[in-house]
Amino acid sequence: MAMFTDGATRPADYEKFVTPTPQWYSDAKLGIFVHWGPFSVPAWAEPIGALGTIEKEHWFRHNPYAEWYYNTIRIEGSPAQQHQLETYGGAPYDDFIDMWTAEKFDADAVLALVASTGARYFVPTTKHHDGVTLWDAPGTGDRNTVRRGPKRDLVAEFQRATVDAGLRFGVYYSGGLDWFFGKNPPIVRDDMPRPVDQAYADYAFDHVSDLIAKYTPDVLWGDIEWPDAGKTPGAKSLITMFEQFYAAAPDGVVNDRWGETHWDFRTSEYEQGLGVEAEATWENCRGIGYSFGYNRLEDESNSLDGAAAIHHFVDVVSRGGNLLLNIGLTGEGLVPELQRRTLEQIGAWNEVNGSSIFGSRPLDPSIATASDEPWVRWTRTGDTAHAFVETTEPTVLLQLDASRLIASSARTANGEPVSVSEGNGGIVASLPAATIAGPVQLTFDIV
Repeated sequence: MAMFTDGATRPADYEKFVTPTPQWYSDAKLGIFVHWGPFSVPAWAEPIGALGTIEKEHWFRHNPYAEWYYNTIRIEGSPAQQHQLETYGGAPYDDFIDMWTAEKFDADAVLALVASTGARYFVPTTKHHDGVTLWDAPGTGDRNTVRRGPKRDLVAEFQRATVDAGLRFGVYYSGGLDWFFGKNPPIVRDDMPRPVDQAYADYAFDHVSDLIAKYTPDVLWGDIEWPDAGKTPGAKSLITMFEQFYAAAPDGVVNDRWGETHWDFRTSEYEQGLGVEAEATWENCRGIGYSFGYNRLEDESNSLDGAAAIHHFVDVVSRGGNLLLNIGLTGEGLVPELQRRTLEQIGAWNEVNGSSIFGSRPLDPSIATASDEPWVRWTRTGDTAHAFVETTEPTVLLQLDASRLIASSARTANGEPVSVSEGNGGIVASLPAATIAGPVQLTFDIV
C-alpha cells in the first residue's frame, strides 16, 4: 500500500497523472475533515491513545476509533462487544442506520464554523468501512442515508454548503475496506483482510464515479487501499476513475491511499507514517481527540484544546505540510461542544496570525532555525519571515543569521515594533503579552 510507505513507486500506467501541485492546495494549509455515520449513534470507543503509539493487536481490540465500532464489536471478548451487549442487547450494527436521525443537522451552520477557522477545504466521509453511504450510491439498496435513517442526501448538503462558504470540497471514500460487502472477519491484526475481487472493484468504481459526476469534488481522499482487480487498465479501473476526476477537476488533488498507484500528496495520520512528511507535498490528518468519529467517552484530558491544536498546526505548516483536522458530528448532526471550542480558538488565532500561515512556505533553515526549548517555528511569506514562539519567559533567543534578517524590523502580528538585542548566535527579542491562545508571532524583513 502506498499509504505510510516511504519511497512508494508509481507504476508506468499512472505516470500520466503526475502534474505540479496546484497552488491552491499548497497555499491552503488547513482543511477540516468530518467523520459521520451510523457509528455516531453509539459513539463509543476506548480513548487509549494516538495511532502510531500503540501495538497493533492491542490497538484493534481496544480501538479508540469510534468509526471502527462495527469491527470492534465483532472481536470476541472486546470491551466494545461487551458494551454493545450491555447497552443495545447485542443488536446488529445496522440497527444504528435507522437510529441515526441527523434531525439537528444544518450544513450551513457546520460550514460557517468550518470557514471561521480559516480552513480552505472541507472533506466529509461519503462511505466509511461500514459500507453505509451518505448519498444514494449505486448498488447500495437501502444501506444509505437517502433510503434509511436521515432520509437525506448528506453529501449534496455538505457540497452545496461548502461551495456557498467559498471553500474547496473534497470527498472521503473507503475503497480498501467494506465490512458489509466483503463479509470479511473482523480485523484483529495489521495484516488486514480486505475485498480485492472484480465484483468489489466494480462496485467501488461505480460509487466514486458517481461522486465525481454528481458533486465535482476538488479533493479525492481514498482510504486503506483499492481492490487489486481494479488497478489494471480497463473500463472500470482506477486509471479510468482518475481520468474522470481530473477531467471534472483539472486542479483537483488525490491522496496516496489508493494502493501504490497515483497520488498528488502523501498522508500521515496522528503519529503513524511520519516518514512521508519529508516529501514535497504532504498532509497530516488527526482528530481533536483520539477518534475521528464522535466518541462520547472523550473529554478535555484526551483532546486538543485550541492552544494544542494551533501548536500542532503551526508545526505542520512550518515543515511544509497541510493539516486536515477532524471533527465528528453527533448522531443528531451537531458539532460536539468540546470540538466547537477548539475550532473557535483556532479561528481566533488565525484571525490575528493567518496572513503569516496561509500561503506561506517553510523558511530556509540557513536563515533561521526552529527549536523546541524554547519552542520556535518559522514560516515565510514573500520577503518576510515569521517566528512563532511559545515560552513563559518575557524574551526569547532566536537562532538566526543576523546578516539575512533585519533585526530592527522586528514587529508583532499587528505591526507593533519589538525590542531586540544581540544574543548568543542570534538575537534576543521581547515578547508581547499573549492575548489569545496559541504561539506569539514575531515578523522580520528578509535582506
